[in-house]
Order: sequence, then C-alpha cells, then structure tokens
Amino acid sequence: MGHKVAITGMGIISSIGNNVEENFISLHSGKHGISDIQLFETRHAGKIKTGEIKKTNKDLIQQLHLSEDNSFTRTTLLGMVAAKEAVENANISDINSCRTGLISSTSVGGMDITEKYFYNYEDFPEKQKYIDSHDAGNSSLAIADFLGLKGMVSTISTACSSAANAIMMGAKLIKNGVLDRVIVGGTDSLSKFTLNGFNTLMILTDSYNTPFDQNRKGLNLGEAAAFLVLESDEVVKKENKKVLAYLSGYGNANDAHHQTASSENGQGAYLAMQQALKISGIQKDEIDYINVHGTATPNNDLSEGIAMIRIFGEGNVPEFSSTKAFTGHTLAAAAGIEAVYSILAIQRNVIFPNLNFKTQMEEFDLTPVTELKEKNINHVLSNSFGFGGNCSTLIFSKS
Repeated sequence: MGHKVAITGMGIISSIGNNVEENFISLHSGKHGISDIQLFETRHAGKIKTGEIKKTNKDLIQQLHLSEDNSFTRTTLLGMVAAKEAVENANISDINSCRTGLISSTSVGGMDITEKYFYNYEDFPEKQKYIDSHDAGNSSLAIADFLGLKGMVSTISTACSSAANAIMMGAKLIKNGVLDRVIVGGTDSLSKFTLNGFNTLMILTDSYNTPFDQNRKGLNLGEAAAFLVLESDEVVKKENKKVLAYLSGYGNANDAHHQTASSENGQGAYLAMQQALKISGIQKDEIDYINVHGTATPNNDLSEGIAMIRIFGEGNVPEFSSTKAFTGHTLAAAAGIEAVYSILAIQRNVIFPNLNFKTQMEEFDLTPVTELKEKNINHVLSNSFGFGGNCSTLIFSKS
C-alpha cells in the first residue's frame, strides 16, 4: 500500500464564500467574514461577533431544491451544500459506481432547532419531527440520502478535531481496501448552546480574533461545512481522474491533560504532528506552510507554538498562519474548511495571511505570515485540536 490517498473533489460553504472559488477570492483579497449577528436568534446579538453565513435556512432549502416540508436543520443543510459541490467537483456521475462511503462530523448536530423546543415539544407537535435531528448521526444520514449514497455512513464527533479525524478515517478505509472512495468532512451551524457555552468558558473575544498575537483575547465562533472526496489510486487510474492534491500524512493523539485546555508543553499537538510526518515519509524541513489551529485563545496559541518549536526546532518553524481570523472557529467543520484552504494554498502557490496580527507573543520568537505571500507550496501541514485533548494533524501534498 502506498502512503498517499488522492483528493479529487472539494466543496465548502463558510462566512467568506458559498463555494470553493468564493472562499479563495476572500482569502486572496483579505476579506474576512466576521460580523455582527444578523440571522441567528440570541441575546448576544450586537455584543458578540461571529462568522455567520448570510443565508437563511429557507435560502439553503431553495438552493438545494428541497421540499419545504422537511426535517433538516441548518447543520444538515450546510453539509448538503458542501458535499454536493465536492461530489460535482470530483466529476462523479454515479456515486455508487464503486465502494463509496461518507464519514461526516459535527459538534452541534441539530441543536440549532432542537434547543428551541426542548422544553415544550408537547405544545408544538409539528416540531416533533426535529427530535431525531438532535443526534449527531442524523445529519450524516441525511447528507448521504441527499447524495443518493447507498454505502457505508459514519459520524465522528471529537469537538474541534472532528473533520480531521473524519478525513483520517476515510484515508484508512481506502488504504486498507475497505472502500474505494470516501466523502469526508464536517458541518456545524451556530447554536445557543455553543455560543453560550464558549461565552461561559470566557474564551470569546468581544471584537475580532487575533491568532498568535500577544494581546489575543479569544475566538469568534463561526459556522461552515466542507467536504473532500478521497479516492484510491485504482479509481483514479481507471477513471483518469484529476487529482487536486494528496493526503500524504495524518496523526491523532491525546495529551490527556484537561477537558478544555491544551497541555503547557503541547504534548498532544507534538505527538500528532510527529505521527503525521512519520506516516507521510516527508522530512520536516520539506513542510512549506502550516495552517495552524490558531484559535486566538491564550492557551491554544501558546501550547501550539511550543509544540511546533519542539517538532521543528527553535528558528526552524515553517511559515504559518491561522485562517480562523477569516471564518471564526467553526468547531467540527474547522479541519474540513482548513483542509480546503490547505489544498488551495498548494494549487495556487500562496500562503494566506494571519489577519489582525500586531504584536509577537512574548513566550517565543514566532511571527505568522501577515500578508498574502506567493511561494511554491508542495506540502502543507494542518493542525486541529479539540476539547478533551483530541489533537489531529493532516499533511497535504502537491499532486
């Protein structure tokens, strides 16, 4: 078995674009999607900024040509948009022409709707159809059904590393001969539960997030969905498929330190990056760009920075940036949208800027790339770290 798994399609919807090309244009022009809340109902509107997608659920239903009499939540609808684009981008006409599966991920699930009626479903019988959507796996099954997929369907929910683990699982299924093609990624919408939860943890900023800045105050939550199509070498050769990039390495580890905080020495991040590099067979000095997790929280950026120095050495950390200043932190979808951004960096030979950075952190000599930079990009390392210490790293390589 070879090390690499081919990526033949990708799709995305986020606060900076409704498809892959729109996202690239925003990244290239430095246009972020952090704004005041307009569509989402919350008492925090006007006080907290988010990466909100400016499409209503009705807009999404119409875009997808769905019946208005459905039980789809926003998480599911966003996932359908991104998965549909990924499948079309991969030029798949018959999704069941080979052994195909879907590994989706989510943290929010259907909470954006179920939380509204949790205490009074008995008073709203017409809303009881949404009860099943609270389960994380419901959105995955709905997306698979929307795509006409009859193969394996699974769901991963490991907080903010969820989509990375979905991508990793899909790659393993292909490499071990279980499936020939896997649609992998994640989707999450804004919800009161997550917004109030992160606010209670006191890790939301009252302004725009500033990854890796000395004066960072916290994150902006966002909503998004992104999916990749992974295919085996056999399918690529048989169908003469265009390869966008390869997934050449991946790693997952847990620092078992704290439920919501990373360890001081970045052990989980260190082990995940170490494993991904080992599986890829790529030397660490061959990494051209790191799309860091970079949440702009005091704990994450310090821990991740220390882990990168441990891996690459003082003064040898590759050029890096966080794209969360563009989109906000999209929870389970984060690793999915950042996988798309990593592939775009490879395809377009650019490093996207770390917006809002002003002052280097005092703990180490690390400065992110702050302006769009043209550079030949062959290998991108992308980090995603979740609550509970679940740390994952993906490495994407030029085809």
